Amino acid sequence: MKKKLPVKRIILIVVLTIIFLPPFVKYQQISWKSRELDNQIRALKEEIKKLEAEKIRLQTDITYVERRAREKIGVVKKGEIILRETSPKK
Repeated sequence: MKKKLPVKRIILIVVLTIIFLPPFVKYQQISWKSRELDNQIRALKEEIKKLEAEKIRLQTDITYVERRAREKIGVVKKGEIILRETSPKK
């Protein structure tokens, strides 16, 4: 025959659950947010490294600067003819 849990024990379990569950849930939320922010920081640090490398290259490599200017803003040398590829219309 199974013994029933005494009422005091049930009340104790309920009270402990009420006391400890909300802080635990809050801790889980903060922990999740912290991991998310750590991932964002890691991604931003990688982007900073790439941008710093790009900056150094733009400061030191004139052919790279010329190529970027041609790609981004369409700079051309005098006498050059621009050929652009267009996709066919459907």
